Amino acid sequence: MFYYYITIFKKCNHFIFKNFMLHFEQRTLKEQCICRFEPGILFRKGGVLMDDKTAQLAKILQESDNIVFFGGAGVSTASGIPDFRSSDGLYSQKLGRNFTPEQLVSHSFFMRYPDDFFDFYKKNLVYPDAEPNDCHIALAKLEEMGRLKAVITQNIDGLHQAAGSKTVYELHGSVLRNYCTKCHSFYDADFILAAKGIPLCPKCHGVIKPDVVLYEEGLDEDVITGAIQAISEADTLIIGGTSLVVYPAAGLIDYFHGRHLVLINKSSTPADSKADLVINDSIDKVMREALSSLQS
Repeated sequence: MFYYYITIFKKCNHFIFKNFMLHFEQRTLKEQCICRFEPGILFRKGGVLMDDKTAQLAKILQESDNIVFFGGAGVSTASGIPDFRSSDGLYSQKLGRNFTPEQLVSHSFFMRYPDDFFDFYKKNLVYPDAEPNDCHIALAKLEEMGRLKAVITQNIDGLHQAAGSKTVYELHGSVLRNYCTKCHSFYDADFILAAKGIPLCPKCHGVIKPDVVLYEEGLDEDVITGAIQAISEADTLIIGGTSLVVYPAAGLIDYFHGRHLVLINKSSTPADSKADLVINDSIDKVMREALSSLQS
């Protein structure tokens, strides 16, 4: 039996093998059997199972002191926020036609059909009860530890800040910020959700627009500049929860020239072939386990 374990892990790096052997004798017979019949599975402190790819990620985190995280909709799905593009769109009886999710959150749709825009927006893009999940929390902890320098997100839910992250570049804005299109007064998400129909400014009666980047609108130049600088200076770039198909945001990863490129996504992406490590799993689970291993 001992020879079998050596065979399984001889391809692993020394750190992983040593960690496994150090804690193996503390495991129950049942746990040892799990390990014996599932090659590639490791134990870590606390008795929680961790696969070898997650262990590789933990080692990368340990070796890095300038990590940047680039995330998409998949980061927030564990918080109960689906990708709005997965919705069925909307049939407008008034207009007598169907609209795709992309059309519904476009600048031209906002300008022409604000009633339908806010109907879809409030039902599909604002989740006031959502809480940060293990991925958000892990990233905030890595920043607190001094290893992670920035989070670059395509999401608009504000959950990274809610988890404690300080340096966050919101490429597509945030539902938590809303401004009058006339007098520029600020309103929070609760005001938008409570409004009947089109939210109007009580000061000047102007239409209140969410501070999110709609289709057909450009990204904020300051946000883009900060994101590019963070990526270009990083020694490790972790891309998670995104299929890398939304441009120009997805093109930002081309500015990375560091040591480790890690991709964590349930499905494959166009950048998989460029990555040092690809993990096709739930990002909240992967980040939770990798951080736990790093702290042990």
